[in-house]
Amino acid sequence: MINSLNTALLIPTLNAGQQWSKTLESIKQQAYKPQKLFVVDSGSNDTTINIAKQFNFEVIKIAKTEFNHGATRQLLVDQVPESDIYIFLTQDAILGSHDSLLNIVKVFDDPEIGMAYGRQLPHKNAKTLESHARLYNYPDKANIRSFKDKDHLGFKVFFCSNSFAAYRRTALMAVGGFPSDSIMGEDAIVAARMLKAGFKKAYVADATVYHSHSYKLKEEFERYFDTRVFHEQNKWLIETYGKPIGEGIKFMKSELKYVVKNDLKAIFKSTFSLGAKWLGYKTGGLYKKMPLWLLKKLSMHKFYWK
Repeated sequence: MINSLNTALLIPTLNAGQQWSKTLESIKQQAYKPQKLFVVDSGSNDTTINIAKQFNFEVIKIAKTEFNHGATRQLLVDQVPESDIYIFLTQDAILGSHDSLLNIVKVFDDPEIGMAYGRQLPHKNAKTLESHARLYNYPDKANIRSFKDKDHLGFKVFFCSNSFAAYRRTALMAVGGFPSDSIMGEDAIVAARMLKAGFKKAYVADATVYHSHSYKLKEEFERYFDTRVFHEQNKWLIETYGKPIGEGIKFMKSELKYVVKNDLKAIFKSTFSLGAKWLGYKTGGLYKKMPLWLLKKLSMHKFYWK
């Protein structure tokens, strides 16, 4: 069945930097070849666009001020309405094996699967905290989730990531496509809507990608500020799936245990990092009371606030 599927590989870009060529080279080396390759670029002033064209990507240009995580991805989807499966990558994600695309696409042989996401591995030079984050959230065991799994997984049931994910067009359109009004989490919103609509979500552990970040304390605060804004904007997620109570504690305990075992000297960075996340999340709960200038200062997604 996989040979009958029409697929498109879609990537949003902005000044992709030195790793961009590695990302595109990893795509070129794949055993499975998508029929369409598209980039939407929101104002790069480096070589991002030229390199994309060298690797046979079609490029759509938008203004930097027009970028929105959900709306920009939906713009890409709308370019190829004939596609059955949409595969999304971020510009800094390097496919981990020659079969990464093949493995994420073939799960759609199951007609109940609406979306799938791959396993993110830390980059080979990743630091301790970024390595733990990937190993914690992306285990080596695959799974398939349905709406009924919320009874024991709660909020975690719709976890996924567009850094490497694929969507069945009919399922995506059935839930209204990607949202354009959320600060982040367009992937989680779609997954949650799909589960509620009766589709299933697959985690494909053998569809790997190298993707990790080393954040400064300020950036950790900003990320978790935006995460709380996302939760406040989408309270239906909590109403449907329950509060994300306990997830932060589980992550904290896991990180500290990992640091003690693997890199004790990182304990202070871990402690301050966890504190920045907690403070950012708590502060984000007050975002509706804040003036625009302060929102832009505290948020990582500054483009969102207009």
